Formats: sequence, C-alpha cells, structure tokens
Amino acid sequence: MFKYFKITKLAIRYCLLIGIWPLIFGYSVVSAQDMQPQEELSPQMGNVTDAGQVNDFSLAGYGEKGKKTWDIAGKSADIMTDTVKLNEVTGNLYGKDENVKLKADKGDFNKTDGKLHLEKNVVITTSSGTKLTTNSLDWDRKASNLSTPDLVSIERDNVVTVATGAKGEPGLKRVSLEKDVKLDINPTEAEKAKPDGLKDKITITCDGPLEVDYEKNVAYFQNNVKVVRQELAIYSDRLDVYFFSSKKEEAQVQEASAAPSAFMGGKIDKILARGNVKVMRGENASYSEEAIYTAADKKLILRGKPKLILYSAEDLKDASAGN
Repeated sequence: MFKYFKITKLAIRYCLLIGIWPLIFGYSVVSAQDMQPQEELSPQMGNVTDAGQVNDFSLAGYGEKGKKTWDIAGKSADIMTDTVKLNEVTGNLYGKDENVKLKADKGDFNKTDGKLHLEKNVVITTSSGTKLTTNSLDWDRKASNLSTPDLVSIERDNVVTVATGAKGEPGLKRVSLEKDVKLDINPTEAEKAKPDGLKDKITITCDGPLEVDYEKNVAYFQNNVKVVRQELAIYSDRLDVYFFSSKKEEAQVQEASAAPSAFMGGKIDKILARGNVKVMRGENASYSEEAIYTAADKKLILRGKPKLILYSAEDLKDASAGN
C-alpha cells in the first residue's frame, strides 16, 4: 500500500508539472497546421525526485508549423520553484538564416517572464563564425535581445573586440558595446605570407559606445576614438569603419590596386573619421574636421579646414587634401 501511494504521488506530481507548464509560461499550444507564428513549450525531464530535482532537463519552443525555434538543456534542475536552476547549460536558437549555440556553467530560467540568466564561462557561437565570451549573460526571449554588464570578448574572422557591457540580438548580427572598447584587426596568414602584405595589427580604441552591424559590415566608434598602427595614429570624436562584405569584393579592390593596402589591410574598405580629427605619422601631423581613407586608392583625404604640419614630406607622400 505504501509503495503504491509513493508511486502514485510521483506520477501525479509529474503529470501536474507537464499539465500546468503552458499555464505557467502563458503560451498557447498550436497545431502544425496553424499559420499564425505562436510558440509551444515542450519540457522533457529525467527522473523526478520528491524534492523536485531532475537529473536531466530540457525545454524547447516551437513556432509556426511546429518548427523548433529554440531549446535549452541542463542538469540537476530544481523545477519546483519559480526559477528553474540549471547546471551545465546548453542551448540553441534556430533562426531563418543563422543558428546560435550557447553554453554556460550555470543558469536560471524564470518561469514567469521566460528570461534566461547565464553565469560562468558563458560562450555564444553563431553559424556564421562569430564567438562571444563573457562571465554572465541575460537572454530576454520575448524582447529578442542579449545583454551583459561584464567584460565581453567578440571574435569574428581576424577581428577581436573587447569591451565592458554589451547588448545585442541573439544572432549577434547587431551588437552595442558600452564602454572601454578595444578592437584589434590582426593580419591574416595570407597577408603575412605576402612580401608587401599587412604584418602588424591595427588597434582601435574608444570610450564607447561601439555599434557593430555585421549584416552591413560597418562599425561605429564614438567618443575619444584612436586608431594605431606602427607610427600612424588617428584621433577623432567619431569613427566609422566599413569592412568588405565578401571576399569577391575584397579581391576586386586588390586587383585594382598595385598592392594590398599598407595602411589598413585587406579587410577594411573605408574609414571615415569625424570631429576634431588629428592624424599623426611620425613627426608629421594634420588637423581637419573630417578624414576619409579608402582602400581602393590607398589615399587619406582631409576635409574641413585641413591643416598640415610637415617635418618630412616622405611620410605623407600617399596623403591628399581636399575641400
């Protein structure tokens, strides 16, 4: 009798957890034929103990026509409280054009608002090659954004960006880095192998924020911006960096030039500096309201009351002044 009562008790608890799950999260269950984009939550649990502990736990969301849109999995989950406690968290976001993987040592999933908080060794990778690492991360699924107040590092191709505080879309197509920004553009192995290729990294710093749009291949630096490469330095209030959108486009520019850009390298297409622009190359200096560098012709054009202070004309032989 006692064994029967214990089994029945666990079975009722398990059924209640499954049965009230859509009510807890406030979602509607949709059929595969429903054309309206809604979500269905599907929890999968391992062994449930009397204390509400689950050895293995996973939760998935399904959208239009029953297509999976996201999933989360973890171990040792406490599911009896308002917040699901997870260890060894893994998750996936399934987008139209790109998929995202995330993992962390710990996580909390809030049943009320559907928000996920990750902590310790948080890593997000996208199918297009972007990797974000930080110590904590908040994912607001309803608002479709990610955020962290901590130090964050973002790697994509040969570009590494470090800052404090970040906000962005789950697919990392658009990211805003809040302060103390440092971006390094490292020479690729192909560039290093070329006799006249880029050998030294380019470093761009600013107080922040930095807005990065990976879809449009552009980065907007704001406040106390500085670009450094060897003896060259550019200072400005704002700086817009345009990257090549494809390898084909990059190759076309390199074919049009006698050699790859010795100023910024093969990945950058154009740089636009605005506001209190100062360019230092060796002992030479220039001042202007705006400066534009283009990789196609390897020229730096100064606009808006340009002023040059030359100690050696050789250092500025590739520069031209306009306006």
